[in-house]
Order: sequence, then structure tokens, then C-alpha cells
Amino acid sequence: MSAHHPGLPIRIELLDRKRHDRVGFSCGVSALDAYLQRQAAQDMEKRAAVVYVAVMESPAIAGYYTLSQFSIELVRLPETVAKKLARYPVVSATLLGRLAVSSVWKGQRLGETLLFDALRRSLAQSAHIASAGVVVDAKDKQAAAFYQRYGFSSILDADHRLFLPMMAIQQMF
Repeated sequence: MSAHHPGLPIRIELLDRKRHDRVGFSCGVSALDAYLQRQAAQDMEKRAAVVYVAVMESPAIAGYYTLSQFSIELVRLPETVAKKLARYPVVSATLLGRLAVSSVWKGQRLGETLLFDALRRSLAQSAHIASAGVVVDAKDKQAAAFYQRYGFSSILDADHRLFLPMMAIQQMF
């Protein structure tokens, strides 16, 4: 699948441990680098997460994100969000677990491209497996501010965990 990115021919595809250079990836956050280098392929094999990578020229990875199933207690969502969802104690969601951009590609809006690709995939999947929205764990205040610019709101009693309702994602596209 090709993603729209001004001036760059980006492909976003499933991580392939034989084809993509995981070791050469560096985003400046050691935990995110280590995940891609050591854990991501195993998570895919064990069906713990699906890892998508952005490539311009294979095998170099320009960025990546992970998606998996998640559930969240309705009472932890802001009331303005919760009142629009089904009144079950726990609702299903899609977890955007990690999102990282290689230091080489910082400042070129690749993070936004990856986010929109993840949201598009989450929306498409929600037609087949119910998902009330997308949950993201921002690594810090700066990352939380990035997600909030796209409509994510904070989850109660959770540092840097945010939620975007699927209805809002549907309106984006």
C-alpha cells in the first residue's frame, strides 16, 4: 500500500524480518529502537501486534507503527466521549502501541503519514471486528500534544494514554 506523503514515494507494508533492515533503524528513543530491532518480529509471529513499516527504498525502514486489539473501561473515558459509545462496562478498541520515525526522516511529516495510515487501517478493520476507537500511549508530553492535535483526548487516570473515537476517525476520511 502506498501512503500519500508530499514529494516522497512511501510504501507502508507489513514488517518482513528477512527483507527489512531492523538493525539499521534509529529514532533516538532507545526503547522504540530496541522494540523494532529485537521484539517486533516475535510479536508478529505470536500475534501480539501487527507491525507496519514505512520504506522509501527497501530494506531501510523510515518509520513504523504497531496495531493490536485492546479493551478499555468506559468509565475511564471522558464523559463527552463515553456518552456517544455503547453502554457496556468495557469497550473494544484498537491500540496504536508504538509509532516511531527514523532520525533521518524527522521533520518531514512522516509521523503524521504513519498516524493517518494507522487510523485508516483501524477504521477499515472496525467494519469487520468492532472497535470503539483508537487508544495510544504517548511516550511523553510532546508526543501527547502531537496526538491531541488530531483530536485524541486523555483517558482518565492514565498518564499519556489517549483515545480517539472511531466516529471521529470516520469523519476524517
